[in-house]
Amino acid sequence: MLILLPPSESKIAPQSGPQLDIAGLSFPELRDDRREMVRRLVEASARDDAAELLKTGPSLSEEVKRNIRLEEAPTAPAMGIYNGVLYDALGYHTLDRDARSRADGSLLVMSALWGAVTPGDLIPAYRLSMGAKVVDGQPLASWWKPRLQPVLDRAAEGRIIVDCRSSGYAAAWKSPSDRTVSIRVVRERHGQRSVVSHMAKHYRGQAARILLESECAAQSIDDVAENLAPHMEVELSTQGRQGSQITLILRE
Repeated sequence: MLILLPPSESKIAPQSGPQLDIAGLSFPELRDDRREMVRRLVEASARDDAAELLKTGPSLSEEVKRNIRLEEAPTAPAMGIYNGVLYDALGYHTLDRDARSRADGSLLVMSALWGAVTPGDLIPAYRLSMGAKVVDGQPLASWWKPRLQPVLDRAAEGRIIVDCRSSGYAAAWKSPSDRTVSIRVVRERHGQRSVVSHMAKHYRGQAARILLESECAAQSIDDVAENLAPHMEVELSTQGRQGSQITLILRE
């Protein structure tokens, strides 16, 4: 099983740690692409119009400045860098040993800067989203897609894929639809359903944790739904070429 996560927009900046070693990150095939993106981010962050290019506001000016020193900044494992609603619900650091071992082999965080990283990859805090304009105005998902497709296709071979990504990050790699199930969250009240937006991250994080804690490894999309069902109300549907979808239903 492979669980795809979006990064958090905010990051925890480590106070100490080794400097960035791009060659030491997972998926070494992406080494040169990552170096190119780091170079572009550093250059963009030093410009007068950095906030416009990176789609950030005045309150994030210090984070943008931090990008300039990216290659000298201390690093920490990715699961200690990313935070926020989804990562709080996932609770990687509170998983037991077996579940954390499964997490280390199953979690994949999509990134506008790195392409994709695994939990133990040593990275610095940074500020870059898929909406930033640091490559000649080109959407970063479009820039990454031809680079990520062959690499992640190999990594995902023969595995069930649970897709918890947001749309911007989903565009960077199209996973095989016959083995992919996305997680959707709706609220149902008086028989009417509405899509849950921001807090969907929380429930996707919870779902990821449940799957990692399950002692029965998911060998099929049906297994994913069955592992979630004792803990959440789930509805499994097939979306044709878009893959399958599990809807988590919150009743009021």
